[in-house]
Amino acid sequence: MADVNRGNRPLSPHLQVYRLPLAAITSIMTRITGHALVAGIVLITWWLVAAVTSPGAFAVADWVVRSWLGFIILTGSMWALWYHLLAGLRHLAYDAGYGLEIEEARKSSQALIAGSVVLAVLTLIVFFVF
Repeated sequence: MADVNRGNRPLSPHLQVYRLPLAAITSIMTRITGHALVAGIVLITWWLVAAVTSPGAFAVADWVVRSWLGFIILTGSMWALWYHLLAGLRHLAYDAGYGLEIEEARKSSQALIAGSVVLAVLTLIVFFVF
């Protein structure tokens, strides 16, 4: 027997057309930054272990940490740390029942992105000035 309502079903959106809401993007970024923090932790751990191992090992690790690649990894990890921290605070507010409306979630997503960038820039300023 044929289903007469088959043609009335909604079509699933094509990935090229569908646009994720900002709250969904920030949720995905929270997971990505959590995993990306591992790169900075590995680099800092290697640098600390090399410091107690030998002067030669420390010289190599210190060169890598102070290189442009080390700067990019550490700066990205520092931003990821701020982002992940602020996202965790936002999720605590969600758990308490605050910010669950669509407009509030969009505003908190914007605040999360802006806050993480501002805190990362302030951290860099403090690091290089003081």
